[in-house]
Amino acid sequence: MQSIQQLTSRTVVLPVNDVDTDQIIPARFLTTTSRDGLGENLFHDWRYKEDGRLNEDFPLNSPQAKGCRVLVAGRNFGCGSSREHAPWALLDFGIKAVISTDIADIFRSNSLKNGLLPVLVSTDVHQHLLKNPGETVRIDLSDTTLTLEDGSSISFPIDGFARYCLIEGIDQLGYLQKHSHEIQRFEETRPWKP
Repeated sequence: MQSIQQLTSRTVVLPVNDVDTDQIIPARFLTTTSRDGLGENLFHDWRYKEDGRLNEDFPLNSPQAKGCRVLVAGRNFGCGSSREHAPWALLDFGIKAVISTDIADIFRSNSLKNGLLPVLVSTDVHQHLLKNPGETVRIDLSDTTLTLEDGSSISFPIDGFARYCLIEGIDQLGYLQKHSHEIQRFEETRPWKP
C-alpha cells in the first residue's frame, strides 16, 4: 500500500447517484484474487461499447480525465455488495481518492483498508466540484483538509486509525507487523498463559 500524506490532482466527475459495486467492477471480472489489471475493467459496462470500443462519452474516457487521481462521485457511491475488488479496480486505474456527500459504509471501510481515500464533503462543496470537472484540489491527511482551486479549505472526517495507516502506507496487518517486537515482549512477559 502506498503512503498518502498529500494528494494534489485534477478531478474527474461522475455525477451519477447510487453507483453500486457491480457497476464499479462487474461480477464477471471477480475471478481473480490479484489486484493487478482490475482497472482495465473499471466501470466496464459504461466505459466500453458493446463492440469493445471505448465509449468516448463516458467521463473517465475523456482526454481531460487522463492523469486525474481524484474522482468526484454522486451520492451513495459504492452501495451494493461488499466486494473489495471495487476499491482495488479504482486504485489500479489510478484513482487515489473519491469525493462525495455520501459514500456507502462497507465500500468506505474497504477503501480505507486498501489505500483508497474516501472524502466526505458538504452538499455545497459537492455541487461546486460536480459543476467544475477538472478542478485541481489538494487533499492533506496531516490536517484532514480538502483545498479547492480558489484556496478555500474544508475539513473532512476520517477515522484516526485509518488515517494513521494511510499516512504510513500500511494496512491492518502491516500495523501489527510494525509492532511485532512489542507483541513478542508481551507474550514473553505476561503472567498468564492461554
